[in-house]
Amino acid sequence: METKTKSEILLELWKEARTRFSNQLSILTPQDLTKKLPLTQNSVGFLIRHVGDVELLFAKNVFGSDVKVSAKTLIAQHDTGEWTNLEELIEYVAYSAKTLEAIISKQGAEDWETEVVTKEFGKKTKAESLGRIISHTAHHGGQLAIILKYAHQEHYAGIAF
Repeated sequence: METKTKSEILLELWKEARTRFSNQLSILTPQDLTKKLPLTQNSVGFLIRHVGDVELLFAKNVFGSDVKVSAKTLIAQHDTGEWTNLEELIEYVAYSAKTLEAIISKQGAEDWETEVVTKEFGKKTKAESLGRIISHTAHHGGQLAIILKYAHQEHYAGIAF
């Protein structure tokens, strides 16, 4: 049996955890993107874009990728209603996943113990930081599942039943 590197094992962990988010993408319709629960602010489209934004920021700020990032959801700090193109959103999170996967794969065993400092969560090792991105994506994947299960067209059209 082949022995896997630390990076290969952690990459498998990240990929599996991300399926809580990514498996939902194939069932989305364009109409789903504006859905949100009553009395909440974030739509399905916003959450998808946000996951991509944060994955790219992690690739850049934690793992040192030279990727260009315009984290629109973090800049706006609220759902502006602009994330309504399903094809673009799916492509964006596919790109963010590919980018993060590539940079995780390049980490050597010793790199996982390297400490990084970010303004969002302070000083963490790269391994601890990977835990942050896993929990972040899973958190928003759960939000997507709840919105898709319970939000109805009538709610986001401004009509309450």
